[in-house]
Order: sequence, then C-alpha cells, then structure tokens
Amino acid sequence: MPKKSVKVIVEGGKASAGPPLGPSLGPLGVNVFAVVEKINELTKEFSGMKVPVEVIVDTETKEFEVKVGIPTTSALIVRAAKIEKGSGEAGSKFVGNITMKDVIEIAKIKMPQLLSKTLKAAVKQVVGTCVSMGVTIDGKDPREVMREIKEGKYDDLLKD
Repeated sequence: MPKKSVKVIVEGGKASAGPPLGPSLGPLGVNVFAVVEKINELTKEFSGMKVPVEVIVDTETKEFEVKVGIPTTSALIVRAAKIEKGSGEAGSKFVGNITMKDVIEIAKIKMPQLLSKTLKAAVKQVVGTCVSMGVTIDGKDPREVMREIKEGKYDDLLKD
C-alpha cells in the first residue's frame, strides 16, 4: 500500500485547508476538510502554540492517520507564563514567571523527547530553557532554582 506522509507545523486547534496543508494534501486525493477537522480536534489543548503534525495518507484508499507531536519546550513555557515570547536580553531582563509546578508539568510532557533518564534531569533542561528565555520560576532567577535543584531542595517533588 503506497503511503505518503506530510509533515507540517500548525497552530494548535486552528489548522485550515489553506497553506501549508491544502496544497500538500490536495494532490493526494484525501478529504482535506476531514484532515483539518481531525488535526484541530487533536491539537485543541495546544491552542495558541505551534504544534508539529504528521498526516499519513494511504493514496489508494484515501484513508489518513494524524500524528501530533509535542510543542517545543519554549512554546510550553510561553503558554505557562502567558507571555508573547522570551526575553531578547535573557540574564538581565526577565519577561515572565512560571511556577515550579509548571516546570514539572512541562518536563513530564517533554520527557518522551528529551534525552533525560529521570524527571529531575528533565526539569533541569526546562529550567535551562527558562534561563535562556528570561523567565523566572516562583519569582526567582532560574539559575538560583537550578542550584536549589542540585542541592536537593525539590527532591520530594521530583520523584519519578
């Protein structure tokens, strides 16, 4: 069975039949509106975020499958902090704040993609992203939070 795969990045819950989806899927003979509807249903929880999506089409039967990827760590941080984007002057200018609970939730969402073996290691990666984005954690500089993680302050929260 010949299958074709189309990979695109869409805004969660807001895919449309226009570019990039329509022009990519149209020639495959699949019902573009049905695909768009499925993508929006599967990505609605990522509203306002860019989400990687793969559409696999069986070119003979015109059946399709939609696989939704995980948004970037920075996109998840932007959503949690309710900001437009990271700081252009990370380290000296902070643009938002998230809680340690947010950091742990983001780490859990991203675990399958990260090379971290433990939740603690995944949390450190998310905190590192906060450093480069200029986002504080519980009102503290993320470098300070990183030091506290290494000292074991959050070990109770970070049990796998």
